[in-house]
Amino acid sequence: MKENQGEKKDRAAMVTQALYEAYPNAKCSLYYKTPYELLIATILSAQCTDHRVNQVTQSLFKKYSTLKDFAYCDATELAKDIHSCGYHNQKARSIQGASLKIVEENNGQVPDKMEALIELPGVGRKTANCVLGEIYNLPSMVIDTHMVRIMNLLKFTATKDAKKIEFDLMELFNEKDWVKLTHMVIDHGRAVCIARRPQCQSCAISHYCPSVETKI
Repeated sequence: MKENQGEKKDRAAMVTQALYEAYPNAKCSLYYKTPYELLIATILSAQCTDHRVNQVTQSLFKKYSTLKDFAYCDATELAKDIHSCGYHNQKARSIQGASLKIVEENNGQVPDKMEALIELPGVGRKTANCVLGEIYNLPSMVIDTHMVRIMNLLKFTATKDAKKIEFDLMELFNEKDWVKLTHMVIDHGRAVCIARRPQCQSCAISHYCPSVETKI
């Protein structure tokens, strides 16, 4: 049976409530102390696990203890320092370039607007939304691989395009839940709705999932 938008919104609200009950302590799993550290950690997290990023940044943020250290570093040396995160040369250039732009054009302050954030080297909507939500408490939705997969299973979207998914979900979910929703879905994707072996029988939102019958 085809749902109308109102019915989808109602189901989205029930999914949100169930996730709040299942993952009350869900939060960003990247370690950071400052806005620029979160920005850098998020750049590093592309095609890499948060666990690996946290291992790398533990020493990285000691060696490069200020934003200026990243801005004026030797990019080749930085690439070696982040080698295990993958795409190290590209990420090193992005981190140095973004840091330099913030230091020289934004008075050392990480921007608080989407338009300014995505002008930084290596920063797309995913990284920008992470910063906006975590640092500035602005309504924003990070679309990572768990969000793409699980929101498609829930039939809240029918695309793999992250930007389209972002806007689809913004129409369905309450703005006040956007930031927390991503963290809860990530926790759910890691613990229960695992890509190749979903645990539908122990899923807190299986009752609201149109895909559940094909997964059990």
